[in-house]
Amino acid sequence: MAQCVQSVQEFIQDSFVPLVAALCSEEAERLTRRNNLSFAELVRPFCRLTSEAHMRDPNNQLHIIKNLKIAVNNIITHPPQPGAIRKLLHDVVSVSQPAEGLVANVITAGDYDLNISATTPWFESYRECFLQSMPASDHEFLNHYVACMLVVSSSEPDPVEQFLKLSQEQHRIQHSNEYSYPKWFIPNTLKYYVLLHDVSTGEEQRADSIYEEMKQRYGTQGCYLLKINSRVSNRGADEQIPDPWSQYLQKNTIQNQDSYEDYTVSNKNTDHLISDGTDTEIKDGLSNNFKTHPLQLDHPSGTLDSTDYMKASTSLQDSKKSNSGTPHGACLTLTDHDRIRQFIQEFTFRGLLPHIEKTIRQLNDQLISRKGLSRSLISATKKWFSGSKVPEKSINELKNTSGLLYLPEAPELQIRKMADLCFLVQHYELAYSCYHTAKKDFLNDQAMLYAAGALEMAAVSAFLQPGAPRPYPAHYMETAIQTYRDICKNMVLAERCVLLSAEILKSQSKYSEAAALLIRLTSEDSDLRSALLLEQAAHCFINMKSPMVRKFAFHMILAGHRFSKAGQKKHALRCYCQAMQVYKGKGWSLAEDHINFTIGRQSFTLRQLDNAVSAFRHILINDSKQPPAQQGAFLREYLYVYKNATQLSPDGPLPQLPLPYINSSATRVFFGHDRRPAEGEKQAATHVSLDQEYDSESSQQWKELEEQIVSVINKGTIPSNFQPTQFCLNRYSDNSKFPLAVIEEPITVEVSFRNPLKVPLLLTDLSLLWKFQPKDFSAKHDGEAKEQGTCDEDMVGTEAIAEFLINSEETKVARLKLFPHQTGELHILGVVYNLGSVQGAVSLDGIDPSIGLQTGKFVSNGLSVRGRQDLEIQGPRLNNTKEEKTSIKYGPDRRLDPIITEEMPLLEVFFINFPTGLLCGEIRKAYVEFVNVSKCPLTALKVVSKHPEFFTFGGNTAALTPLSPSASENCSAYKTVVTDPTSVRAALLSSASSADFGVGTGGSPEVIQVPLPDAVLLPGASVQLPMWLRGPDEEGVHEINFLFYYESIKKHSKMCHRVLRHTAVICTSRSLHVRATVCRSNALGDEEGRGDNMLLFVDVENINTSETGVKEFHIVQVSSNSKHWKLQKSVNISGDKDTKLASRERAKLCFKAVRCKNSEENYTFADIVFGNEQIISSASPCADFFFQSLSSEFKRTHVQSHAHASQRAVKQSFDETVRLIQKCSEVDLNIVVLWKAYVVEDSKQLILEGQHHVALNTVGKEAFSFPQKQELPETVLLKFFRPENTPVPARPTPEQLSNLIKTSLHYPESFNHSFHQKSLCLVPVTLLLSNCSQAVVDVMIDLRHKPTSSEALEIHGSFTWLGQTQYKLQLKGQEVYSLQLKACFVHTGVYNLGTPRVFAKLVDQVTLFETSQQNSMPALIIINNI
Repeated sequence: MAQCVQSVQEFIQDSFVPLVAALCSEEAERLTRRNNLSFAELVRPFCRLTSEAHMRDPNNQLHIIKNLKIAVNNIITHPPQPGAIRKLLHDVVSVSQPAEGLVANVITAGDYDLNISATTPWFESYRECFLQSMPASDHEFLNHYVACMLVVSSSEPDPVEQFLKLSQEQHRIQHSNEYSYPKWFIPNTLKYYVLLHDVSTGEEQRADSIYEEMKQRYGTQGCYLLKINSRVSNRGADEQIPDPWSQYLQKNTIQNQDSYEDYTVSNKNTDHLISDGTDTEIKDGLSNNFKTHPLQLDHPSGTLDSTDYMKASTSLQDSKKSNSGTPHGACLTLTDHDRIRQFIQEFTFRGLLPHIEKTIRQLNDQLISRKGLSRSLISATKKWFSGSKVPEKSINELKNTSGLLYLPEAPELQIRKMADLCFLVQHYELAYSCYHTAKKDFLNDQAMLYAAGALEMAAVSAFLQPGAPRPYPAHYMETAIQTYRDICKNMVLAERCVLLSAEILKSQSKYSEAAALLIRLTSEDSDLRSALLLEQAAHCFINMKSPMVRKFAFHMILAGHRFSKAGQKKHALRCYCQAMQVYKGKGWSLAEDHINFTIGRQSFTLRQLDNAVSAFRHILINDSKQPPAQQGAFLREYLYVYKNATQLSPDGPLPQLPLPYINSSATRVFFGHDRRPAEGEKQAATHVSLDQEYDSESSQQWKELEEQIVSVINKGTIPSNFQPTQFCLNRYSDNSKFPLAVIEEPITVEVSFRNPLKVPLLLTDLSLLWKFQPKDFSAKHDGEAKEQGTCDEDMVGTEAIAEFLINSEETKVARLKLFPHQTGELHILGVVYNLGSVQGAVSLDGIDPSIGLQTGKFVSNGLSVRGRQDLEIQGPRLNNTKEEKTSIKYGPDRRLDPIITEEMPLLEVFFINFPTGLLCGEIRKAYVEFVNVSKCPLTALKVVSKHPEFFTFGGNTAALTPLSPSASENCSAYKTVVTDPTSVRAALLSSASSADFGVGTGGSPEVIQVPLPDAVLLPGASVQLPMWLRGPDEEGVHEINFLFYYESIKKHSKMCHRVLRHTAVICTSRSLHVRATVCRSNALGDEEGRGDNMLLFVDVENINTSETGVKEFHIVQVSSNSKHWKLQKSVNISGDKDTKLASRERAKLCFKAVRCKNSEENYTFADIVFGNEQIISSASPCADFFFQSLSSEFKRTHVQSHAHASQRAVKQSFDETVRLIQKCSEVDLNIVVLWKAYVVEDSKQLILEGQHHVALNTVGKEAFSFPQKQELPETVLLKFFRPENTPVPARPTPEQLSNLIKTSLHYPESFNHSFHQKSLCLVPVTLLLSNCSQAVVDVMIDLRHKPTSSEALEIHGSFTWLGQTQYKLQLKGQEVYSLQLKACFVHTGVYNLGTPRVFAKLVDQVTLFETSQQNSMPALIIINNI
């Protein structure tokens, strides 16, 4: 049980006090009424004695009475009705509430920290009122009047006569059969005569004389003169007199009513009275003056209705008005207070206690005189003389009834009477002895009601005995309670027993027994009693040595439920709130839901709308395990309560709504217009949309492309204020900077909603909530920050979604738009919407109705509330500095705080006839349309891509760009010229500069200028440009990113440029594979007499698979592009004019290449045509793709060679020499193979065309049209080593040195000689020496034979060179020298003339690089004899 203000001894003593009746004349009552008090009320605060009292027991031992209290009540001749008592108890509990500022008691039990009110004043008030309002009973005398005060005013004409009348009235009330109530202790009741004198108006001398007469008549101990109303009414109001009456009068106890008032009950209220048949007729105008209960106690609390609250509050307000509105004791001074206190002292010491002492002696003497009689004789006497008994009833019947009655003079009742008197004057030992004796007699007679009463008081007396000679007999109480409840069916007496026993057990720390006792008395007949007892039981559980927290909570819930049924809404709410502390957050979700739901309802009934909203909110936001129907009910209750709460303050801030959940971190913000859909052949640039998934790798690529183009624009540096363009911001993007948005362009915010409930939610009028601060970035003036309102559409337009349905347990995104109309700073705060539920959303027959709900028109159930939810996004955790790593700090996330900048141009790009599939190397012409959809012109349009070799816009000059594909045969994408079919396959020459095609100008090859006609695209204008595409060399799916860059003509401080993204997805399939090798030609002389020419071998294989529908490939032209070399003619042995390749066929082509005039700027293009049309390879798009492939090839080799650049500074002169030798084996020749493919598709024949590039760098080294994949070994052992810088080889390789000097022998293939005439055959042989390098070379020719093996001698025979065996020559750069030699043969045969050994060294070197020159092939001569 909870802590009490009084100790258990004080509580019991104050519960059973001597009762004194007060009977006043009308004049005396009028005197006291001047103080707004009746006489009984007037003396009540002074009824506790301030000093000890003494009396002697029957053994003449002195007995001390401490702290005695008496009760003075008006005589009420009608017993109080149970309904009226219930109303009184209800009001007492209602009025008593926890103090507002009361600090709760914090109890720590295990994991729980509970805030619990340590005291329960409402229970104490209820208990006190209950005990005081108990009607007097025949089986006990504790509530019987011991004495009666007769009060008369001194101002009456004949006070003594009035005393006589009052005395007769008292006698009539006590002894006539008209009145069965009130009960009197003994027939000879003590009468005490009080003369009331009004000091302010009465004559004091007269009062004294009357008092003297009274003393003569009634004796000095039987009368008293009480003087009151000393205070003069005109005295200053500043004198403060204490008001000791207020605390008593607020309790509104049953005895403080006036004796003579009409007992009236309105018809309206009688309907609610709970009658149990004890009402009797009103007699002689005497009444208990009870006002009835305005509440129906068992009012159903199932509906949310404010009438309960209104009803409950009216009765409380009435009682408060009556008590606190008027001052009490206004005519009394402190002296009067002392006089009243003295009067009570005198009455008790000189009147009451002597009377009680005398009565105890008399009763004791009567009992002693009977002790000699045997028990049997007494029993026999009782059988004969007790006419009111019913002796025929059997024992079993008696046990089942309480109908046994004793005569008032019965000895058993005399014992009980004596026991009660002793108990009232604190003589507990004697009282116990008498109770014990009476108990035995009653049990023998099977008078169970009497026996229970004796057991009850015996137990209490035993407990109160000083020195505790015997333990508290709890079993006495158990028996008494059981008897009262089960046999006598008297719950009032059983309740009194429980209240007393529980308090006693609590004082002995027997909380478990006390709790069991309290719980046992809970029943359906009284919700208020059950609620209070359950609450006390809960306090018992929490106050145990080992607190039982869950039992505490469970019984608190039960108590709250019963309080609610009893109409005590505030107490019900308090109980549920205290229990909630235990259940909260422990995973008992259903229990939590029940408690929160009840708290919500009770709070709503009490108009505590904020608490109600909070409780219902908890039900909805926890992961509820409730069935859908229950969740729907919770939601409707919540909306109803919320609506009421918002109606109280319609102009207040929008409340925060708990549903649906918002995943703030998943919020995405998109800047710009939605992408246009494709129109026929027109395909809009993919750009960025909210439908695309975020890809960090792709995002990084776009960032690098933008940085690359910005770097080119800014001459190689990136500005410090550069901010990469981010169109879509999400949880993965860099949101540390304020994003930039453009005025008049929409901002789309994608908010992710999740419905945790199993019922659908309907959001209506859903829009964004924002704050805007206008700023003019061109000027320095700033506007004021504006919250969103109705008149702000001219600043920021807000788009609302009319209906947004979220099905049960669904996650759904809403895209909400804002349209900024001014520059400034925008802050998106959250979303605002009406939350409602869909009508009929509860499933029927197990079918979930939300399955079929589609967006459209929904029937709301009429309940919806407007509220908001904030978007609060936590930034990324910082992890850079040591401080950030050791603490938890988060960076900013500014995706919802865009800066609105000035107007910028807006580009849209459309691709026309853009292919999705190509053959490798295939050329296709498409068109690109650029549209400026903004209101300001754009300029500096560029495109950047990681794959510039994939596309071209044509050359810089119109002459190099074909006008239209329809101008040539088969709608070719190339610029073509018809050739003479009879002409030999000789090269057709042309030239072009790389600068014409935007390559080699020093800029980045990936950045391509878009050739706008006037370099400016005006607002609303559109331009169509041709765009040639070439399929990538490798098969597969290729994603090619284009980034279009453009600027405004006006320079802005915030946004310098804009970009547009496009990702082209091209699927390429295999076409041709080209291999090429170049080698030195043995023929030194050419048409121009120059000794430098080469043979080019081209190997073309059709690696296409037939699945793509390609019938065959035709090689239509082979072109060369080089600054130093050109193709001269085709040396194909095959006579076929056209080279056709079916699937998996291979063709070998051979061409002669010669050196052309050096040109630093221009490339020489040589075309060898196999068909009827020459494709001009020096024009677009052939030359474009050639130059782009050249630059990408250069970039690839440049990156590889760049690593060695640092070492090249070492031994500069030495390396120059090496470089000169290396140059001899290098060749700068590029081959373009142009082809046509015949494709059958849908029974139509299409002609595709394309080109492959091969870059030849080294003599004798095979080159390919696309890089070969190196197959990695399956398992590679890990090696841990420090990579060493591989130095540049100091010596040229033998292969490089062999190309330094080119040799060629000129001689007749066969020589006829008559050996008969002349035995020696002399043949003239010319040795041509060609210096392939630019340096001066020393050459040594050695003609001596040094055969490598005897085999060679046998095969080729032996011959001799005549003349010098060794020559030393010096050849200048590129010089050709002819040396005449003679060979001498002795007989016929086939001879190899390739025996001269040639050594070479550079002039400025000594012997370092001297090596033998290798001949490419044997020089065979046939010697014939004639």
